[in-house]
Amino acid sequence: MSQDLRIAVVGAGMMGADHIRRITTAITGATVSAVVEPDAARRGAALADAPGAQGFTDLDGVLASGLADAVLIATPGQFHEEALLAVLAAGLPVLCEKPLTKEPESSWRVVEAEMAGGKQLIQVGFMRRFDREYEQLRALIADRAAGELVMLHARHRNASVPASYVQSMLINDSVVHEFDVVPWLAGGVVRSVEVKYPRRNSGAPERLREPILVIMELDNGVLVDVEMNVSIGFGYQVSTEAVFEQGVARIGEPSGLQLFQAGRFAVAEHADYTTRFREAYDRQVQAWVDGARRGVVAGPSAFDGYKVAVCCAAGVEALDKEGPVTVDLPVTPAFYAER
Repeated sequence: MSQDLRIAVVGAGMMGADHIRRITTAITGATVSAVVEPDAARRGAALADAPGAQGFTDLDGVLASGLADAVLIATPGQFHEEALLAVLAAGLPVLCEKPLTKEPESSWRVVEAEMAGGKQLIQVGFMRRFDREYEQLRALIADRAAGELVMLHARHRNASVPASYVQSMLINDSVVHEFDVVPWLAGGVVRSVEVKYPRRNSGAPERLREPILVIMELDNGVLVDVEMNVSIGFGYQVSTEAVFEQGVARIGEPSGLQLFQAGRFAVAEHADYTTRFREAYDRQVQAWVDGARRGVVAGPSAFDGYKVAVCCAAGVEALDKEGPVTVDLPVTPAFYAER
């Protein structure tokens, strides 16, 4: 394909608007040709960042227009299944922001529809796989330079969360990332999930019981704990410590200007995901564009998205249950295993 990939962006909220700016300013080989957004104000603001793009109120309109070679879905998760099935029917490559869908049942319907079509078209937006430090850690684990991986300690901390953030979102909107990246890092499959509650943060909103500690057991014997903490106040922090037989590795530590002044040491921390994972988002979208132009999927597949949906369902169950919840995952279909 010699001309730019024409992308229809579905959803012009915070994430969709960010992707529109990214494609317009940072991505090569692609252009935003259409913005699908029912809210007129958001649609207008997004179109201002996408010169030459046309606005639509629904996905059917842009699919019928012939203006799109590919689709980027950035709507809330409850709308993903319908949009994905429509894009699959049109035979277009699609980058779908996480989650694939919100439930295992709907995710499996998407997987079945993609397999029925005979070609992988869906890439799921788990951007941590495109973060350079996560890539380096995965390579270290794979080459066993420090011996076998024994444990992973992960931390996901937010300064605060909006009023719309409820208890189940600790799993479905936050730990969801660990359910994808941990098996990818460790080369294993999640077999059980358990949630432990430490002392509650008195500064947390009344509707939330947090922080939580999520414990995952993988089929290769690796044990994982994830601190999920959304009212910590100081900033946004996502970091991981890997414990090996002969060493320890850490990623996600604060970096940048270090200030030593008045008997204190300080280094700035991120405020939110838009700065912590900016490069990862850029690399993810660029990889998707390059893959779509070649006719391949360059990142997490629809089946990867299904596996995460199963883990999330187990994690939500574990929020209200003592002890581990078993995660039952099918064998990877040959349709996906061959990639």
